[in-house]
Amino acid sequence: MLKVLIPTIMLIPTAWTVNKKWMWTTITYQSFFISAMSLIWLKWDSETGWSALNPYLGTDQLSTPLLILSCWLLPLTIMASQNHMMKEPETRQRTYITLLISLQMLLTLAFGATEIIMFYIMFEATLIPTLIIITRWGNQMERLNAGTYFLFYTLTGSLPLLVALLILQKELGTLSMLIIQYNKPFNLISWGDKMWWVACLVAFLVKMPLYGVHLWLPKAHVEAPVAGSMILAAVLLKLGGYGMMRIMVLLDSQMKELSYPFIVLALWGIIMTGSICLRQTDLKSMIAYSSVSHMGLVAAGIFIQTPWGFTGAIILMIAHGLVSSALFCLANTNYERTHSRTLLLARGLQTILPLMASWWFIMNLANLALPPLPNLMGEIMIITAMFNWSYWSIIITGLGTLITAGYSLYMFLMTQRGPTPNHITNLEPSHSREHLLISMHLIPVILLTLNPMPIWGAFL
Repeated sequence: MLKVLIPTIMLIPTAWTVNKKWMWTTITYQSFFISAMSLIWLKWDSETGWSALNPYLGTDQLSTPLLILSCWLLPLTIMASQNHMMKEPETRQRTYITLLISLQMLLTLAFGATEIIMFYIMFEATLIPTLIIITRWGNQMERLNAGTYFLFYTLTGSLPLLVALLILQKELGTLSMLIIQYNKPFNLISWGDKMWWVACLVAFLVKMPLYGVHLWLPKAHVEAPVAGSMILAAVLLKLGGYGMMRIMVLLDSQMKELSYPFIVLALWGIIMTGSICLRQTDLKSMIAYSSVSHMGLVAAGIFIQTPWGFTGAIILMIAHGLVSSALFCLANTNYERTHSRTLLLARGLQTILPLMASWWFIMNLANLALPPLPNLMGEIMIITAMFNWSYWSIIITGLGTLITAGYSLYMFLMTQRGPTPNHITNLEPSHSREHLLISMHLIPVILLTLNPMPIWGAFL
């Protein structure tokens, strides 16, 4: 674990001392080296399931894919930010890079934590750099409002979790994930126990976010710069799913009736947010609502508490992290050229930027879960687990899949096809940096298609 954590920490002094001319190149190169080092975690040789272990940090087959994803994302966010940050003063550029590095450091500590309280502290600490990135480097005047939504939704949801964890510490005497998995699940019978059960999950449901507590997400995505949107979509939402998977082991399986309203809300959210996507005029808002729809499917898969549900959830989380991050990068390439996120104002870009249109096409197909990509694997496993739980769920999940296909193709047609307006005929050509950035999202997706074992070895 320290092989990755210490070089990440050392990136911060590098960002402040390196020559301005070489700053972006150096940080990108070193962060790529760190992400390559993180692949060591894929080698599992421990019989207990935990490896790279010390008393506070460790990896297992659930946390490893998310750790590698968060390490992989740092160089990509830095590459995506270069163009629009070049006009900023030098100190602000260095501060921005430092915030991105500190965010990766906190995410590594959160996913690698073996103590639940340490996970909770790092889970909350990721708020600070994300909030600064949104409120300081956001695009529009609404960014302070978006930051307020983000802060208060997350804090309000996570305070009951802190109380629940303190009660758990008092009852068990430990919150170590290594020990706690061997305890019997609690026999929850009173109303207080039911409130404790909800308190354990509500923070993660807000973070995912579940439909009904999702209003902070589209605001935060629309106002954030490209790096903020990428990290939010790819990793920060996954903190919610990861936390739910960890805490579900402790919760009494007899309380499955309490899950029913949340499963219904998650399934209903798939339909509602998909329908909202069909009516969106703002490109980034559309991608943000599609994230809520996919995370609804993940939440339903986790609440089912079967091996197939859990495996489908983690596969979909990783696949969605890569694909939605790539979509935000593509939306940013459009925004940097047309200076508008409105779908109607930027049509027919295929004739001007044909290679970029092919990236759009591939990523939209991945978003609608085209076979044989991992998105499809995750969705099919969750839909099968849901069907096994209730035959009627196939109506909602099937309809959700159709709506996802509808808005993904709508997004492609609105941005790439049709007559090109006169006001955007003289755009600058796409850069090699942008093509490299999208291909660095697509290559892991293709590799996981060829060998999905790294992301589904945890539960099957």
